[in-house]
Amino acid sequence: MFVLRSRFLAAATLAAALFTSAAFEASALAQPPAASASTAKPAQTISQKIAGSKDLLDINTATPDQLRALPGIGDAYIKRIIEGRPYTAKNQLVTRGIIPQATYDKVKDQIIAHRPKSK
Repeated sequence: MFVLRSRFLAAATLAAALFTSAAFEASALAQPPAASASTAKPAQTISQKIAGSKDLLDINTATPDQLRALPGIGDAYIKRIIEGRPYTAKNQLVTRGIIPQATYDKVKDQIIAHRPKSK
């Protein structure tokens, strides 16, 4: 009987600890994190995103010299990029097998693929 009582107390103590821990985690998740002034970025408007995209190189219209300026892009990749046009998304350089993932990772923040205008 003593063994059953000690096992019951151990199980009850464990259950209480788990319940308390779960309740604490749930209350911590319910509260939004405090926003830090130094890490919070203001949301960009569509016009700001468009203006920012003008600084990126459009892989659909870039010249061979412009493509050559990108890190890891040589003559062979330039030829493949130009022959694979048009692109609707910049990640198509990888999904179509134009350039390897490692090269894409080097240039992905410098390029964009504007959708070609329909005629």
